[in-house]
Amino acid sequence: MAVIPKRAEVWLVDLGLVAKVRPCVVISIAPDDPNDRQLVTVIPHTTSGRGSRFEVPSNLKFLRPGVFDAQNLITIPRVKLVRRLGLLPPDRLFEIEGRVETWLGLTA
Repeated sequence: MAVIPKRAEVWLVDLGLVAKVRPCVVISIAPDDPNDRQLVTVIPHTTSGRGSRFEVPSNLKFLRPGVFDAQNLITIPRVKLVRRLGLLPPDRLFEIEGRVETWLGLTA
């Protein structure tokens, strides 16, 4: 049986040749219908932050210091997930969600 990634989990993800294999946080919900596509939406982690208002710093023991960039939403097939690294704390996920909402214009 395939592993189903859950929101707030940080996974090592194969993002292709240019983007490399890098940690990403899952922000999509787990599918609950067998007819759903086997896709997952993630936000990559980078050690090269730019100081953007859409970046959320990470200080997780299983990652090098860096940021999650809410401007870089990526939806990929689930098979691109390599392995689970850990879990993002609820307050950090909440902060990322807020930056995504701002980036997409979903907040007033």
